[in-house]
Amino acid sequence: MSEGNHSQPDPALAPRGHHTRLLHAGAARLHEGVGPVNVPVVRTSTVRFDSVETLADRQHRRAAQERVPTYGRHGLDTHAALEDALCELEGGRRAFLTPSGLSAISLVLLALLGPGDHALVSDSVYAPLRRVDLDLLQRLGITLEYFSPHHDDLAALIRPETKLVYLESPGSLLFDVLDLPALAAVARDRGVPVAIDNTWSGGWFLQPLALGANISVQASTKYIAGHSDLMQGAVIVDSDDLARRIGTAHEALGLTIGADDAYLALRGLRTLPVRLAQHQANATAVAQWLHGHAQVSRTFYPALPDDPGHALWRRDFTGASGLVSFALRGADAAAAGRFVNALRLFAIGASWGGYESLALVAPPDRLRAYRAWQDPAPVIRLHVGLEDARDLIADLDQAFHRALR
Repeated sequence: MSEGNHSQPDPALAPRGHHTRLLHAGAARLHEGVGPVNVPVVRTSTVRFDSVETLADRQHRRAAQERVPTYGRHGLDTHAALEDALCELEGGRRAFLTPSGLSAISLVLLALLGPGDHALVSDSVYAPLRRVDLDLLQRLGITLEYFSPHHDDLAALIRPETKLVYLESPGSLLFDVLDLPALAAVARDRGVPVAIDNTWSGGWFLQPLALGANISVQASTKYIAGHSDLMQGAVIVDSDDLARRIGTAHEALGLTIGADDAYLALRGLRTLPVRLAQHQANATAVAQWLHGHAQVSRTFYPALPDDPGHALWRRDFTGASGLVSFALRGADAAAAGRFVNALRLFAIGASWGGYESLALVAPPDRLRAYRAWQDPAPVIRLHVGLEDARDLIADLDQAFHRALR
């Protein structure tokens, strides 16, 4: 990545507002008095050097985990700008870009765990992590143990071979909020690093590194990109030691993203706060409407005052994103499928974070993995997009009438 690429404001004049800092993080430097607003897309496979000595110097510095390029896989200006902005967003020391959210998760697990090691994983994590465990980590002699932070004593579960605590808050389907500062304190006392999936908040509504976590993982595919048009992940760390360990694995695995995708994520990041504010406004309206519906037995949304995680959400978060789940009262899986099929504005899709609204029936096998929820009622997850909330509520209303008469 080219040095001197980004603006370096006078510390005395540095903006204090988080939104302002995010908007200007990784901004392009002016050259001879002029320059673009957005950092241009810089694509390359080969990086050129003016001498053998310069190449050797760069190789030595990169081996020492300094962020300098020696090959196109390492990225140039566009990648550096996105990494800088992600560090500003999360308050991190270094950021690493990956081709997807799942690859970001896998990077953390492979970087910090080896044969004979043990990790503790909260039971409401993103379900594909369990496939990484079953299909890869177990073959490598790595043990993942799933626990319920609401029911189990973390301190009693930590072993001498425990090398990582991996959390997600809120969870991916039922949005249970964890007491991150308390869990992180237990792990810190035993010298175990804590990683957390922070995709739900987009890195904007929660600052996990400030609350005791050491690693924040995001699927940039979702709220950071915001337009359902790219796949990307990010890992943000809080220390040079973790940057070295993650960076070594990142290099060995050959992980990289294209400059065009880095540009799209950076562009999405600039509008993250205003988009999330609208997602929250719409989702809150939908959640409140569902909460009072006769055919809904439970609404899962931490911003609702009677949600079990509401107190923790108010303490640790500054807002809520667009994900809302609800359990149908007196209905079976077939009825849940009819309900989702009857929706007109909510598309059927497994992702979230874009401008469009989505719906799916939560897989029962995934729900059974959560000890905090053992109700057989079918659960429907919504991603509430940026449409008019009144139209979305009308769509839900007609689906109730058509599918659950």
